[in-house]
Amino acid sequence: MRAYPLTETLPKPLLPVSGRPVLEHVMELYARRGVTRFVLALGYLGDRIVDHFGGHADWEIDFVDTGLETGTGERVRQCAPRAGGRFFCTYADGLGDVDLDALLRAHTESGAEATVTTVPLPSPYGTLDIDSEGRVRGFREKPRLMDHWINAGFFVFEPQVFTRIAGEDLEREVLPALAAEGTLNAHRHTGFWHSLDTYKHLQELEALAAEGPRPPWW
Repeated sequence: MRAYPLTETLPKPLLPVSGRPVLEHVMELYARRGVTRFVLALGYLGDRIVDHFGGHADWEIDFVDTGLETGTGERVRQCAPRAGGRFFCTYADGLGDVDLDALLRAHTESGAEATVTTVPLPSPYGTLDIDSEGRVRGFREKPRLMDHWINAGFFVFEPQVFTRIAGEDLEREVLPALAAEGTLNAHRHTGFWHSLDTYKHLQELEALAAEGPRPPWW
């Protein structure tokens, strides 16, 4: 609904950024780093995704129909057996220049069952710098809030996570359960990251892609 009416005829992963679906950009983030085997969890208008990616010459893609109303945790649970061991996992609507080698290394060294990439919270508003006497000393236009970190959606999971931890919702059930056990690691990413949740975000990504010969998430 947040990207309505664009999503009346397209699933959000197929919304175009610079002429290609955002999901294709996400998959290329992995492919450029040597990860070319993908398992895609399908839901709303999933047949459109199969039509677009089916028969891709360079990538091995497995499509799993996980249902229309299925929670994020259950979608990953249905796909996990196809991954064959430790696996990367991500949403289909966030772009970033995440160093996957560093993410995997951080996960391995932590000994955790799961690692989530975190980024500083991008403020949707401009902020004021105010001194102790109430004087405004300056303005910052939509800064990144470095003391607040959010889920950027680039994960590494051990295979036992989704056989051991119950819960339909990844963000509200699975990840909090891992955190409570002390088996969830955080990998801090301070480079580029941008979500595609709304039409406004789509416009922002289009503008960023048009600024140079390479988009900032490469």
